[in-house]
Amino acid sequence: MLDVWEEVRSEAVAEEEDATYGDGLDAETLALADRLVRTFEADRVAIDAELEHLVEGWTFGQMAQTDLNVLRLALAERRALADVPGEVTVEMAVRLAKKFGGEDSGRFVNGVLAKVLRHAADRPGPASPGASAS
Repeated sequence: MLDVWEEVRSEAVAEEEDATYGDGLDAETLALADRLVRTFEADRVAIDAELEHLVEGWTFGQMAQTDLNVLRLALAERRALADVPGEVTVEMAVRLAKKFGGEDSGRFVNGVLAKVLRHAADRPGPASPGASAS
């Protein structure tokens, strides 16, 4: 996965020279993406285990890969950026799912991530920011 990430970075630099796709990614955005990718890579087993526990009636093989990857990204964000309110993470994930996924992707992602936030609120310890999604 990190090989792909290196390719994305080099393409982002090339895109700055050729603005065919709009503005290139700035250094701050690339750093954030790098942090999320590295968090996912480091915590992939735990993230996937959490998703397998929360997604009812679907295996990863049955899920749309876009939906699965949006969910993985959202859980990596919650781990890497604990100061971001849960509702913000959910809203951004739902937007991604609606834009790049299928007709029901937004609802599916919202439902799974609402469970993530509810489970986080039920755990003992410090309160999770934004752990009250519906």
